[in-house]
Amino acid sequence: MKEYFPNIPKIAYEGPKSRNPYAFRYYNPDEIIAGKPMREHLRFAMAYWHTLCADGTDMFGRGTANKSFGESDPMEHAYAKAYAAFELMDKLSIDYYCFHDRDIAPEGKTLAETNANLDKVADLLEELQKKYNKKLLWGTANCFNHPRYMHGAGTSPYADVFAFAAAQIKKAIEITARLGGTNYLFWGGREGYETLLNTDMGLELDNLARLLTMARDYGRKMGIKGDFYIEPKPKEPTKHQYDFDAATCVAFLQKYNLMDDFRLNIEGNHATLAGHTFQHELAVARINGVFGSIDANQGDYLLGWDTDQFPTNVYENTLVMMEVLRAGGFKTGGLNFDAKCRRGSYTPEDIVLAHIAGMDGYAQGLRMAVKLQEDGLLDNFIKERYASYESGIGADIVSGKATLESLEAYALSKGEVVDSVGSGRQEYLEMQMNAIMFE
Repeated sequence: MKEYFPNIPKIAYEGPKSRNPYAFRYYNPDEIIAGKPMREHLRFAMAYWHTLCADGTDMFGRGTANKSFGESDPMEHAYAKAYAAFELMDKLSIDYYCFHDRDIAPEGKTLAETNANLDKVADLLEELQKKYNKKLLWGTANCFNHPRYMHGAGTSPYADVFAFAAAQIKKAIEITARLGGTNYLFWGGREGYETLLNTDMGLELDNLARLLTMARDYGRKMGIKGDFYIEPKPKEPTKHQYDFDAATCVAFLQKYNLMDDFRLNIEGNHATLAGHTFQHELAVARINGVFGSIDANQGDYLLGWDTDQFPTNVYENTLVMMEVLRAGGFKTGGLNFDAKCRRGSYTPEDIVLAHIAGMDGYAQGLRMAVKLQEDGLLDNFIKERYASYESGIGADIVSGKATLESLEAYALSKGEVVDSVGSGRQEYLEMQMNAIMFE
């Protein structure tokens, strides 16, 4: 069988002292840490779109990477991408993958022809999953690239477009279920607006909820047992997207009674574009019971768009994994590398090196998060900071026993309470965190 990464060996763990670029220094898949193998903590997934499709094209220039895999016919190209994908996952010890429908198969002249293309490629993906023992983490439909979706898909002003999107999502759900996909995802890439001068926001949001409800019901009918994900993103391509951030998505799910089946897929670069930290968005999802999965990447703080870089910031990865551990770990989600090489890093070897860097970066983050959790300093500090709510007037507030009248009487009896306000000691905690991480 043809090799698409012939110069790449099976990547092995060699430990932190290794200087071999084609080796893991921190990711040891079957090493037991905090009670289970690292591969189960991290549940790495390969993103089909960036890894097999993205060629470095940006708004200012043509592609720099050759992702033809030696084929010019659209269907032969689709088959070649599938073979390359599983070869890469095998060499990197990545257990899962994710895709959009249009990543895996070309669009035909009609919807029927497009669906037939998907079925043919799904036959091959099914075979390769069995051969390499890989799984589909989630599938989704690309309802944003085609010109028909210029004004949105589920939020389009035009019912014909809504119907086409529904049909496309139906097929994507079927393919996801057929391939044993645990979850199904929605990214509202065009679900938003540019100006309220031509937008009925209320109808658009109602229609989006109608589409998600239909998809949820059909997905359960098809046997999808995991979660349905919404992926928050604040802007780009639309000026205001309806899935702006985690809090916005929670409000949407609550309003339309979708909290039981939907969770959030949080992306690092989307968090920073929304003006939040990655940790903040994960915490919002966690405390609202909708933490689901992660698109593992990072952005450039000096650029105002979605750069989708591989996540090599170990400090940030540690904070992310702290939230994952606080959430009890992944249930059905994982760490999907929604990340791409820089435009100037265009060789097949660069794809491999980038994944190694990201996997090691998160393995380091996991190891350090476990150290912080086992040390207990941060958790204990937080517990002590809020100790006044465990007894006395604080316990009355938490239990609901307190009233404005009783709180006024308490405040009058106390007089000034400034002496009750302790220091937040942020700098001390940052110092201690560094000491624990790097001891």
